Amino acid sequence: MAEEEKIPLLKPYKMGKIHLSHRIVLAPLTRSRSYGNVAQPHAILYYSQRTTKGGLLIAEATGVSDTAQGYPNTPGIWNKEQAEAWKPIVKAVHDKGGIFFCQISHAGRVSNYDYQPNGQAPISSTHKMIPPQKELDDTMIEFSPPRCLTIEEIPLIINDFKLAARNAIEAGFDGVEIHGAHGYILEQFMKDSANDRIDEYGGSLENRCRFALEIVKAVIDEIGAERVGIRLSPFADYNECWDSNPEELGLYMVQSLNKYGILYCHMIEGRMLIVDDRRQIPRHLLPMRKAFNGTFIVARGFDRDEGNKAVAEGYTDLVAYGRLFLANPDLPRRFELNSPLNKYNKFTLYIADPIVGYTDYPFLED
Repeated sequence: MAEEEKIPLLKPYKMGKIHLSHRIVLAPLTRSRSYGNVAQPHAILYYSQRTTKGGLLIAEATGVSDTAQGYPNTPGIWNKEQAEAWKPIVKAVHDKGGIFFCQISHAGRVSNYDYQPNGQAPISSTHKMIPPQKELDDTMIEFSPPRCLTIEEIPLIINDFKLAARNAIEAGFDGVEIHGAHGYILEQFMKDSANDRIDEYGGSLENRCRFALEIVKAVIDEIGAERVGIRLSPFADYNECWDSNPEELGLYMVQSLNKYGILYCHMIEGRMLIVDDRRQIPRHLLPMRKAFNGTFIVARGFDRDEGNKAVAEGYTDLVAYGRLFLANPDLPRRFELNSPLNKYNKFTLYIADPIVGYTDYPFLED
């Protein structure tokens, strides 16, 4: 396809010093197939299937410590064994010319005693507990009452993110994405529905964002701003986390991030709008897009047409695709040819099988 004929999503883009051949990003997707919190060899095939030369992939949420877990069989990167296990997976992506970032994460109160060392309480910004939630198969997931971090403990959690970032670089990743979305520990501090602290990490917007920005600074100091991105979801209400003024929160965060010069900001769109009986991307992120100096990535609900439109109109630089990319390992090729897409099976998203719902989605030529 000649350069002038390329759809917007397939046009090259320079992200800092990284040359991307297209703008279609593999979003970070929890897959629950890392037994014992260690990435497994079957992930080599999963990620390499979705790799294109010059394409950006973001790995599934990867725990920064033994207190960071909230789901079964999710990977970690807080110790040497875990970092070593990621190396062949990263190598497989690099061997196909891909760019690979590791999303480093801490679930905070989105957890229960079973996932915590010695069955202790999950840690958070608060003592407030998340009520039970219904899973895709209609089973109920229970959360345990969290323990509010003390001022003295907060630097220890920040240090966990720093060390996880260092381990990710040593494992060969090109950079890290700090998970500051979806109601996990950074949002538990940032959003006023969850943060009820009365110390310097609670109350005002500046105080509530302090923890997240201290993590950003620590990670940058460790591996360099050119290797750091962050994921944010100011308009979302995942895991009982919402904010009374999400636009103000989003703007404050991106303007603060500008001071650190991070590589990218990856933001989650708000809930879909229905206009003339058609689903429509709400485009709540425009003020943040305009304010942020680095690369801007959007996610949630985009298809081929909406993604092309968002790039063409300058609403974003890159578009991250989750379930579409999961079900279509050759998604950039399908978008190029405007081919039909495989449908994902929601019931195999989080099963522990190393093949089913993982590496068995067909390619175009299959």
